[in-house]
Amino acid sequence: MIEFTTWDILRNLLLAARWTVLLSLVSFIGGGLLGLALLFGRISPRRWLSKATGSYIELFQGTPLLMQMFLAFFGLGLFGVDVPARLAAGLALILWSAAFLTEIWRGCVESIARGQWEASASLGMGRLQQMRYVILPQALKIAIPPTVGFSVQVIKGTALTSIIGFVELSKAGTVVTNATFQPFTVYGFVALIYFALCWPLSKSSQILERKLNVAHRNH
Repeated sequence: MIEFTTWDILRNLLLAARWTVLLSLVSFIGGGLLGLALLFGRISPRRWLSKATGSYIELFQGTPLLMQMFLAFFGLGLFGVDVPARLAAGLALILWSAAFLTEIWRGCVESIARGQWEASASLGMGRLQQMRYVILPQALKIAIPPTVGFSVQVIKGTALTSIIGFVELSKAGTVVTNATFQPFTVYGFVALIYFALCWPLSKSSQILERKLNVAHRNH
């Protein structure tokens, strides 16, 4: 029987944590790009476009992420498409992240005074110009803290990908536990690694929120 030292356990978990970080980055960046596109649809004056975007958001916010993972992994298989676990995991997390980021950013855009829209329109700006030069720069400051805070949820969400066979930190914890029979040690390290990934982001979100609130009050 092979004996595993504490360092062996930690090293294997850290190697798996790289995939957690990579999947989180891909999901957050991909979700952000899609979310930005959906944002324009969500606040569009065209009612049908706003309704369609709203339906997308309600669908992904109103259903469990785990179910979305299963559909991405097994659903396409019904049509004869072989979907690797990493692709299904990334796709599900991107679509899920986009729905939440769109709503976060919509709230930030709508918090900008209506007079800003009217003033920019009086200068002859089109809607895209208004968003680019007037609204988004102001909304960006408000959006930073909740966006950073949501990144923590993305990292935690990657743990669900173990269900469809993607080997990230959570799945590696199960594999190492089965090999070492040391669940307390293994999952203790897993918890510490997740904490090390999430705590700085949570703290940064709180600090940014306080600073931006102070700046807003002073302004």
